[in-house]
Amino acid sequence: MKIDPYLHFNGTCADAIALYEKAFNVKTSEIMKYGDAPPEEGHQIPPGTENFIMHATLPIGDNGVMLCDVPPDYAMQTSTAVSLHVALDNKESAQAAFDTLKEGGEVGMELQKTFWSEYFGSLTDKFGISWMISI
Repeated sequence: MKIDPYLHFNGTCADAIALYEKAFNVKTSEIMKYGDAPPEEGHQIPPGTENFIMHATLPIGDNGVMLCDVPPDYAMQTSTAVSLHVALDNKESAQAAFDTLKEGGEVGMELQKTFWSEYFGSLTDKFGISWMISI
């Protein structure tokens, strides 16, 4: 059994992908756009969403994070009920990821030694996604 988180964005998925690729030094393995979908009777792609991301997979370590843009008429809300935890191999890579993700976001706890981890920090990025970074 495997669980892959699926992140939803309001037209900013491509920007989020670029940020996450930089933060974790990875490359998105799959990107499909709304405009790539074959025509389907009774289903019209909303005008202006042809370049929205319909599905993307971002490999982080042995796991994948899936991402997409939601259609403009979909009432999407962000939530603090879920955080993505990424355990990196060393302080340098953890600090680099944290520093990249915090640009334009809000830090909950700076990276630091804690009683449960050699190095841990939390933040919400500029897209409203909550992250916990540790080694």
